[in-house]
Amino acid sequence: MADKAILFDSSKCIACRACQVACKQWWELPAVSTTNQGTYENPPDLSPETWNRIKFKEIRRDGTMTWLFTRQACMHCTKAACVWVCPSYARGYDKQGIVTIDAERCIGCGRCVEYCPFDIPRLGKNDVSPRLTVQLGAPRKVVYKCKLCEDRIEDGRAPACAKTCPSGAIQFGERADLITLGRTRAGALKGTSPKARLYGETELGGLHALYVLLEDPGAHGLPDDPRLGTYPDFDENTFPAWYIQALDSGKFAVFPPEARREWYMQPNLVPVPGPPEPEWPVRVAMAPPGWTGPALWGWFGAGIIGACAALSWTVRRRSMLANQNKKP
Repeated sequence: MADKAILFDSSKCIACRACQVACKQWWELPAVSTTNQGTYENPPDLSPETWNRIKFKEIRRDGTMTWLFTRQACMHCTKAACVWVCPSYARGYDKQGIVTIDAERCIGCGRCVEYCPFDIPRLGKNDVSPRLTVQLGAPRKVVYKCKLCEDRIEDGRAPACAKTCPSGAIQFGERADLITLGRTRAGALKGTSPKARLYGETELGGLHALYVLLEDPGAHGLPDDPRLGTYPDFDENTFPAWYIQALDSGKFAVFPPEARREWYMQPNLVPVPGPPEPEWPVRVAMAPPGWTGPALWGWFGAGIIGACAALSWTVRRRSMLANQNKKP
């Protein structure tokens, strides 16, 4: 099946925020209590209960102030940092290129939150919606983000945000078709907006949330050139007990069927050898974690020797002081 995507056209967005409401209604997400921050923008940020948000920004164009509206939600990257750094294989891709989250496998480590170049995922309690519940290890924190209404797409329907958008600012379809549409639209806008461009065609292997921008990406709150980086290894000793038990009991496969070998690997989770995979970023080398690491045992032994030496010195010092006090 060809990759699906959405195209957000900032020149058509009227900031009605119907997409925000439709997202909450479809996924049964609760409202978020907010206070007036001196802006029409609301809520002030993404959260476990808010996966899609329209950002308001005032810019000066041709000597006058005008609004710049930008959709803030998961970009569904082809080479997603969140998939790369997830130690529990809770992140993956579906057959249409959408970045998915298996909440049942999510251990709430927050690595995807920290390393996403678009600052999208959010950690929250495991029961923000009756449609999204977990059984193992609950209550606990899991990660939330836009799911691009994967269930609706599977049923042959458009995501809720695209379905409800009254101005046509959000369109859904085949990714290849939307790229052509986005290029054409950006070219048509060049006359009045010289910096207009299509964003997401090649970034991080190609995004499944494409944007027609009126200004430079930075003005829209997007990175100019998002890239995968190098990331520290995950300490295998911090896997929660419920996750280890799920692996040991066979409730979880060590490698889910859809897992790819180029994804983030753990020291004890070695995949079956196969053909070479595309080159991915080099991870930061770290000493083996846990009590089985010889380096750690060396430091532990040095610490014991140091502590004994300090204790011996303290005892001898106190004995000397006591003898001095006894002298007339």
